[in-house]
Amino acid sequence: MASVSIQPQFRLTQTPSKVLHLRNLPWECTEEELIELGKPFGKVVNTKCNVGANRNQAFIEFADLNQAIAMISYYASSSEPAQVRGKTVYLQYSNRQEIVNNKTTADVAGNVLLVTIEGADARLVSIDVLHLVFSAFGFVHKITTFEKTAGFQALVQFSDAETASSAKNALDGRNIPRYLFPEHIGPCTLRINYSAHTDLSVKFQSHRSRDYTNPNLPVAPSAIDGGGLLSVGLDGKKLEPESNVLLASIENMQYAVTLDVLHMVFAAFGPVQKIAMFDKNGGLHALIQYPDVQTAIVAKEALEGHCIYDGGFCKLHITYSRHNDLSIKVNNDRSRDYTIPITSMLNPGPSILGQQPVPTVGPPAHPYSGTQFASPPDHPVMPQPSAGWAAAVPVAPHSMPAQMNNHPYLPPGSVPPQMGPGMMQMPGHSGLPQGAAMPPSYRPGQTQ
Repeated sequence: MASVSIQPQFRLTQTPSKVLHLRNLPWECTEEELIELGKPFGKVVNTKCNVGANRNQAFIEFADLNQAIAMISYYASSSEPAQVRGKTVYLQYSNRQEIVNNKTTADVAGNVLLVTIEGADARLVSIDVLHLVFSAFGFVHKITTFEKTAGFQALVQFSDAETASSAKNALDGRNIPRYLFPEHIGPCTLRINYSAHTDLSVKFQSHRSRDYTNPNLPVAPSAIDGGGLLSVGLDGKKLEPESNVLLASIENMQYAVTLDVLHMVFAAFGPVQKIAMFDKNGGLHALIQYPDVQTAIVAKEALEGHCIYDGGFCKLHITYSRHNDLSIKVNNDRSRDYTIPITSMLNPGPSILGQQPVPTVGPPAHPYSGTQFASPPDHPVMPQPSAGWAAAVPVAPHSMPAQMNNHPYLPPGSVPPQMGPGMMQMPGHSGLPQGAAMPPSYRPGQTQ
């Protein structure tokens, strides 16, 4: 009742029109049902059904303006709302003065099909699977995929409307053949309508868009793997294009995670070229660049969901980044380019702090302050670097596994004795594989 009392103010403030806009209609409301609803108030001369993303809206046009006003006025003052199949329908004047075409776009045959994929695993349907399915009816010119309110959708362009109609008539309401999917993917049903488009605009080949008429179209860098091939397979499993740059998000940060800790973790799988850390949405994130895609794939599969420290602390969530070459403008405690020689990283200019210790190879002092990261008595204070980024390599607090003592690039005795159980052990590794050499460490209290 409360909703009915509010509706008259909403409706009567609009400019009257012969065309009424109806909302909240039942699924696939028919033209006959709309005519029946408007018949008590006058002659309905035109209708437009199943409009909107949810296909639950419609338009009806009366022969005379007064008939439309009568219908609006009646339901605005009535305690009984307009209903179709027992479902309350909301009415208002339309902005249009007539219905130009009583057919929806979905009813007008064209050469481009709008395909909605239904099913729990709809997003796992790759563009290549769609191409295989629709190519059975003729040459497919272009395909684009996207996500809207209605779900996971695709636009499929044929050369002519006849070919598109054949595909629509054969595939609408059918499931994609099971043999095109891995066993873990459930049934996916195709719902097909005609699109108003006639020529899709595809600017580059990617896992979301393809132009099969233009082999010279540039390929998006994010869609290329290390071998120069499109990274999307026929199984539809790869939702994101693989990249040599990983995006790591760190949650449950009970301990500090520094750039050098990240380098130690990710260098276990290959040489790390660059790292850039940043804060976003209240969390710590980092971009880690490897020299090739395959190394990044191995690191992602091994580290995804694992924690840097025991007890579920500093959990890693890893995805592929759209970047392929990070731009590191300055080397500091938040970003570093490991491809630049260490000597060129250090600032040769005088320090505002005066004479500072010179780095030498040896066990580094504990990098953290605070009671939980208190340094052992024999490592009282870590000397400050003179300038530039810290030459010392801070190690993770009481956490690196024992096998890291045998890292082929660490000088003997460079791992402090306080490093014991606690930091994550790389899955499937009995020790750290060879990676990029570690920068020299500071020996506490030593100067030259």
